[in-house]
Amino acid sequence: MRIVSLLPSATEIVCSLGLGEHLVGVTHECDYPPFVKALPKVTRTLIPHDASSRDIDALVRERLKTAKALYSLDMPVLERLKPDLLVTQALCDVCAVAEAEVTAAACSLPGRPRVVNLEPMRLSEVFDCVRLVGEAAGVAGRAGEVVAGLQARVEAVAARSRGIADHPAGVLLEWIDPPFGCGHWSPELVRMAGGREAIGREGLASQTTAWERIRAVDPEWLMVALCGFDVARTLDDMPILAAYPGYADLKCVRNGRVYVTDGNAYFSRPGPRLVESLEILAHALHPSVHPLPAGLTAALNWR
Repeated sequence: MRIVSLLPSATEIVCSLGLGEHLVGVTHECDYPPFVKALPKVTRTLIPHDASSRDIDALVRERLKTAKALYSLDMPVLERLKPDLLVTQALCDVCAVAEAEVTAAACSLPGRPRVVNLEPMRLSEVFDCVRLVGEAAGVAGRAGEVVAGLQARVEAVAARSRGIADHPAGVLLEWIDPPFGCGHWSPELVRMAGGREAIGREGLASQTTAWERIRAVDPEWLMVALCGFDVARTLDDMPILAAYPGYADLKCVRNGRVYVTDGNAYFSRPGPRLVESLEILAHALHPSVHPLPAGLTAALNWR
């Protein structure tokens, strides 16, 4: 089977199922596992590499008005790869190739490859996506084993959290300029990690959040996991956050509980590493209760 992934999280799902050798093409953003960076790229982006967070936000909002994505398919490359299976998504309107473009491409390709569309809103639905890809690729049994392993790790964290008396209220930020509160699966991860999300709601989309609202809830902790940004790029934007009115007076700042983590690798990718996201978050919120698993990097405490 020849598989093309049109989403970084889909690439990770395919590889978690032991199907890495069947991947023949990925997106320009796919970077994990590391070997996929050498595979042919089937997408292009309209976002300049040096765009600021404010500029990226403006581009996204402009594309939303026209119902067009920020990414497009490189059809000559896709045609050359002759995929049997295309794995894509319709969850985000702009962060991947538009669903209509993928459907049209599949219809025009020789052999009419099967299209598997992933659109999870909760952690359980991410696990359903693993099963869906497994079934499409003929490894349903293996997918069940992978999901069982992931669920066991989640339950281990949730079980420890149930013994915690104090679940501090905080905010997980997905963007700084302008601020975005979290959504989808992230508030669920907060709850299982032993915290309370003060703004985001489970199973609902993330949304622009007025700074005054964040200031009003006065979070006890703040986790900055910016969509598409690694830690180094996130640190570039932290001075913007620190310059908002009243930032220094927030409980989380006064108590030294502002954390920075890799939002690109973890929280914004609905794939297997959401479990690692949970483990990183749980350790930050309750380090004496939740040990950090070997191989994971703790969230950076930013002051």
